[in-house]
Amino acid sequence: MGNVIQLDHLSKSYDRFDLRDISLSVKEGFITGLIGPNGAGKTTLIRMMMGMTHPDQGSITMFGQNNQQHQAAVKERIGYVSDENIYYENLTIRQMKRIIAPFYARWDEDTYVKFQELFKLSPGKKIKDLSKGMKIKFSLAIALSHGADLLIMDEPTSGLDPIFRREMLELLSEHIQDEKKSILFSTHNTTDLDRIADYIVFINEGRIIFNEMKETLSEQYLLVKGKKELLDRDVRRWFVGLRESGLGFEGLIRNRAEGEHYFKDTAICEQPTLEEIMYFTVKGSEAHV
Repeated sequence: MGNVIQLDHLSKSYDRFDLRDISLSVKEGFITGLIGPNGAGKTTLIRMMMGMTHPDQGSITMFGQNNQQHQAAVKERIGYVSDENIYYENLTIRQMKRIIAPFYARWDEDTYVKFQELFKLSPGKKIKDLSKGMKIKFSLAIALSHGADLLIMDEPTSGLDPIFRREMLELLSEHIQDEKKSILFSTHNTTDLDRIADYIVFINEGRIIFNEMKETLSEQYLLVKGKKELLDRDVRRWFVGLRESGLGFEGLIRNRAEGEHYFKDTAICEQPTLEEIMYFTVKGSEAHV
């Protein structure tokens, strides 16, 4: 099993934000979820992978090739879906597709027509007249129609209704059955990743917090709810983040075994969701600024 994406010591500085010494591998044949709060650096990372932004330091290898030195060959194998419109607004869907298709040697017109019908895309409709959700559906139809080995998806479910969102997640799960296909899925909606992701990369304030198999997170973290008198100075140190009220506390512990041993008879112990892991980790980091 190889790495479809390899980032080595990647850094990028802006006026009020820095990505610092990011090293990350994304494994071939899996769905990797990229999570983090607004401004954490998710889109910046993706833009660098796509060659839209250049790092100040470090290197990006995709399919074993440097993404700058072999940009055309790399992009031939990538399907890109973003919640930002990347198409010409005044062209119709039909016109835009005709411009895009010749760039891909493995373009499959029958596959495109299948997705055009499935997503109810009207060929004569102008891009500017599409809703945000329909633009994402068009991007997905394009991405799935040229034999891409890697789908890079930046907030792909933004603007989609709940029914199609579920259908799209099922479609991605089917796509990944080919063990040579890979997906990098960046989203704020962690419930999507709870359903389909194999690996989770959590980025906060320009740094990787963890890159783990989703299943192992449930073995590491514990959500605890209880009365405030259970908290003393030493116990508080176990928590990644805490939320306190007049009724009690809710918090995240990184050492699940230690947390269960101490709290099993005195508090409610639960398996946290990805959203709860992200929330309490960010909350904890803010508390120590």
